Amino acid sequence: MRMLINVPETVVADALRGIAIAHPELTVDVERRVIIRRGAPYEGKVGLVSGGGSGHEPLHGGFVGRGMLTAACPGEVFTSPVPDQMVRAAAAVDSGAGVLFIVKNYTGDVLNFDMAAELAEDEGVQVAKVLVNDDVAVTDSLYTAGRRGTGATLFVEKLAGAAADEGAPLDRVASIARQVNEASRSFGVALSACSTPAKGGPTFDLPDGELELGIGIHGEPGRERRAMMTSGEIADVAVDAVVEDLRPEAPVLLLVNGMGATPLLELYGFSAEVHRALTERKVSVARTLVGNYVTSLDMAGASVTICQADEELLRLWDAPVSTPALRWGC
Repeated sequence: MRMLINVPETVVADALRGIAIAHPELTVDVERRVIIRRGAPYEGKVGLVSGGGSGHEPLHGGFVGRGMLTAACPGEVFTSPVPDQMVRAAAAVDSGAGVLFIVKNYTGDVLNFDMAAELAEDEGVQVAKVLVNDDVAVTDSLYTAGRRGTGATLFVEKLAGAAADEGAPLDRVASIARQVNEASRSFGVALSACSTPAKGGPTFDLPDGELELGIGIHGEPGRERRAMMTSGEIADVAVDAVVEDLRPEAPVLLLVNGMGATPLLELYGFSAEVHRALTERKVSVARTLVGNYVTSLDMAGASVTICQADEELLRLWDAPVSTPALRWGC
């Protein structure tokens, strides 16, 4: 398996050095593995900290900046960051208004962020936590107890980040983050396995001509395997899964997300099929985002995330954002 790396042991550090060069608006601590919005802390504003295993780029470091995260903590590939990283991030972004930890529901992330919250509070930082668990495919998996956190993480970080930039207090920012998570559902499909630098090859076996429905972002098994389907057929399965679980009564934000190796040509075509499937089920789409945002290294496939959005959430979605991976209104 050919990979554009030096050695597996330095993949994350090498990437962080590259981020620092490409994005001088960020402060990147390569040794301590923390990415911070330059200028933080911002007086009177809640700090937003998230993180997780590397390999899901641009999540999370690509979402640090105006209108989203104040800091991100990258772990090793598919491995949770450690509490020390999170405590350093919290201390770096705390203005006295408190810090919100946004945590995807994976066991390592949950345990380490819980420990970090206790340590940060011992140092005088007020911390609130929000757990993202939007994936409807399975209840428990290799990495989780309960539903996995996937595409809705982007919605939580964008909408809570906009509220924080407006000066909302910590309890309000956390309330918006929880509202967004509760109003969001995701479903993913894999057309190929992903390959980690350490393994140097596929992490699971998915024969040619088959796909996995309900895959996790680490390659965890989904609901079932089937023979390859058309884009429209896959859209129907994914949309049925999220709509039947959420039953939205208001317009939705829609994320059509690539898993890392799916070209935009295919993603845009898939997006059209997702819109068609939502329309047939009488679900109105207010905003659509298409691209590779919550990935799984080189996995081919896509995920669909919807979030039922009221006027306030739509306003926060449209608010200016300026990060390496998401930018508008600036």
